Amino acid sequence: MNELHVRESVEYIREHCRLAPMGLAPLGLAPMGLAPRIAVILGSGLGDFADNLPNRTAISTSDIPHYPVSAVEGHKGCLAFATLNNKPILAFQGRLHFYESNSLDAVLYPIHVAQKLGIKNLIITNAAGGLNRTFLPGDLMIITDQLNMTLQRLPGFSTKNPAPVYSPQLIAKAEEAARANAITVRKGVYVGLKGPSYETASEVEMFYRMGGDAVGMSTVFETSLAASFGMEILGISCVTNLGTGISSTKLSHGEVTEVGNRVKKTFAMLVSSTIGLIEND
Repeated sequence: MNELHVRESVEYIREHCRLAPMGLAPLGLAPMGLAPRIAVILGSGLGDFADNLPNRTAISTSDIPHYPVSAVEGHKGCLAFATLNNKPILAFQGRLHFYESNSLDAVLYPIHVAQKLGIKNLIITNAAGGLNRTFLPGDLMIITDQLNMTLQRLPGFSTKNPAPVYSPQLIAKAEEAARANAITVRKGVYVGLKGPSYETASEVEMFYRMGGDAVGMSTVFETSLAASFGMEILGISCVTNLGTGISSTKLSHGEVTEVGNRVKKTFAMLVSSTIGLIEND
């Protein structure tokens, strides 16, 4: 990773969004924006979550020096700084997938930016296919663990770290938020693949037998790096379709975005309520 490029990106973001430098964030509202400690990465069809948040200031990723840009439908490509439940947050509206660039550096660039901006709690979301036969399109699944089936590993990242990637504390807060809002949530293991092709029926069966509950084309790289930075991580999958061999319909990206749009109010309520339960620094 080019550290100079990351620093230049962060300096540009701070200047154009009027963010306080790390360590100098004011305790209350001030002309200079609060430095966020919570970030949300919004997956396919879920980017609208950040459109109408209070005190929103957005910057296009295409304007940020060195920042990778996604061209996938349903990924808006902007960073939005806002407040939610009186907490400053950063929302990544869209992400770059590995299959777009074949570059780990590009996929991981937002995590490096988040770390330099001082993010401590990361909520990462994605659209996923259901492997678990009890799941239905539109279900929200709290990720308890992951299987990296991309055949790619992060340079220098040790799988011997006994700490879980996903924070038990944040999982408990998400479950508490779901109960408080009468939202039914699932829990399960996320399987990450390179993409961009959907899985065959045999692959779906294999991943399910390996312990997977949902499958997608993102997340596992970002969460591994974020965990190595010491961030607390919560993962939420929106099950937008059932895997090949389970569903009788042909899979399409249009189905992914359509289901994401259908459940976005429930998704927004779950994320908002969870953020409300995260303690301030």
